[in-house]
Amino acid sequence: MTDINLCFEVHQPLRLKPYYEPDGGKDLLERYFDMEKNKKILRRVIDKCYMPANNIILKLIDDLGKKFKVSFSITGVLLDQFEMFAPEMIDSFQQLASTRSVEFLCQTYYHSLASLYGTDRSEFVEQVEMHREKMKDLFGKRPKVFENTEFIYNNMIAKTVEGLGFKGIFTEGIERVLGWRSPNYLYKPPEHVAKKIKVLVRNYRLSDDIGYRFSARWWDQWPLTADKYATWLAATPGDVINIFIDYETFGEHQWPETGIFWFLGSLPYEVLKWKNLKFSTPSRTILKYPARDVIDVFEFNTISWADIERDVSAWLGNEMQRFAYEEIKKIEKLVKKRGDPKLLRIWRYLQNSDHLYYICTKWWADGDVHKYFSPFDTPEQGFLTILKVLSDFKEKLL
Repeated sequence: MTDINLCFEVHQPLRLKPYYEPDGGKDLLERYFDMEKNKKILRRVIDKCYMPANNIILKLIDDLGKKFKVSFSITGVLLDQFEMFAPEMIDSFQQLASTRSVEFLCQTYYHSLASLYGTDRSEFVEQVEMHREKMKDLFGKRPKVFENTEFIYNNMIAKTVEGLGFKGIFTEGIERVLGWRSPNYLYKPPEHVAKKIKVLVRNYRLSDDIGYRFSARWWDQWPLTADKYATWLAATPGDVINIFIDYETFGEHQWPETGIFWFLGSLPYEVLKWKNLKFSTPSRTILKYPARDVIDVFEFNTISWADIERDVSAWLGNEMQRFAYEEIKKIEKLVKKRGDPKLLRIWRYLQNSDHLYYICTKWWADGDVHKYFSPFDTPEQGFLTILKVLSDFKEKLL
């Protein structure tokens, strides 16, 4: 029997003011971040995606009981916005947590690139611990499985995450790492790196069939129906199929008119018609199955789930991104020396990986995706904005 782990990434960034100029405001959150726009976008996504999708999943659990399970990875940045603007969403996710059919994963609180900072990764560790405690406070359990920002993974990250007590970590099923091997099994890092943690690998082809190709009329498999997709799952060999997609796929990226909510509501019934398929959660899977082989991902081969390259070039692929990234890192000693929790919080919001994502200058399909999400007219405008903010913030620290 094959486990199906249906997992959702749930994230909305705090966007900077696109035409930021120092305005003398005392509240740095309001000074740097376009809070009205963030609130407006959040409300739209709640109405179009989060609330209707949560209600569908809750009904599925009511109808199917323990046969249906899902997992969520919710960023701390989004949880902060829920608390500021939409506390009913906290209640909604807590209602899902109370069913005991939902698992919550851990990640960096600020959806940052802190796992790439230095060798001791102390800032990364602090953000992971913050997120783990937030999950415990809101949903009653400390997560056992970790999903780094955008699936960023290498051996040293796995070693640090194991040292924090996690039993499993997610990454992307990219061919340059897996080679001939299937993504539908558990793996482990080299023994000299980590001894106990297991690596769960996303099946990106089956995930992207829902996340990207669902409404694509040029696709030779359009329209994608729940029974067709369940047939593909049933015909896929392996111990576990990890389907991991953005939660905003439902209603936001794929509009309701495409039938995406019908697909979500029908899929579990179609999957459970097959005797060789069973819904599970990542923590159950790592207890159930052994690691079948070793995957060795050295630091200069770091992988992610972003763009065609599936590396870190989505955030660090050009000179503007790398310059901004280094400027953000340089502030760490200064802000931590001040010991002011409010200033530390602002610096960590500035670490949000989305700010660098918007400065990407790639072409073709990847470039179109970056432009779709960006609040800026051009990457250069995004670069200029974050430099102005960082300059002003350093002035405040000094």
